[in-house]
Amino acid sequence: MEHYASAAYASHSAIEKFSATDLSSLREELKQSGLDSWQAAELIGSFLNVRGYGVSSHAARGAAWRIESVGCSLKSMQEELEKLALVM
Repeated sequence: MEHYASAAYASHSAIEKFSATDLSSLREELKQSGLDSWQAAELIGSFLNVRGYGVSSHAARGAAWRIESVGCSLKSMQEELEKLALVM
């Protein structure tokens, strides 16, 4: 039983690392497109969906706001997307 629990924890705690190129492209699109928070959330959701992840609309809106508020650094985007990405 203990082995099962540690194996489940290991697979659940895996962190997706999005490429710097993908994050830069997403950041530029978010910054230059003049999207409102709903549209930015849709863009973030699409970014994750294309990569095989699901995301709630509410969580994506919160992430869009947080990404904007911290200046949209690649590191902050990576952290926010890691929190959002739900394996489908």
